Amino acid sequence: MKAFVLLNTELGQEASIIEALDGVKEINAINSLYGIYDLIIEMEAESMDKIKEIVFNKVRRLEHVKSTITLLTYGEPIINE
Repeated sequence: MKAFVLLNTELGQEASIIEALDGVKEINAINSLYGIYDLIIEMEAESMDKIKEIVFNKVRRLEHVKSTITLLTYGEPIINE
């Protein structure tokens, strides 16, 4: 199962959050964003329960995370070639 997690952080704390999540094997990528959200995490895990566990226990509990929105994907991705 693949998911994207949108994060709002405290001002200027993006790098510390990226560093804190380094080594979480289910996280494929973290990108900085312009706009309403500060970071987006791309992750994959074997189940929705595992994604929930990572978001609640490893992401949301970080000191400088203000809020998150988790987007779960379904089906096969559409590839534009």
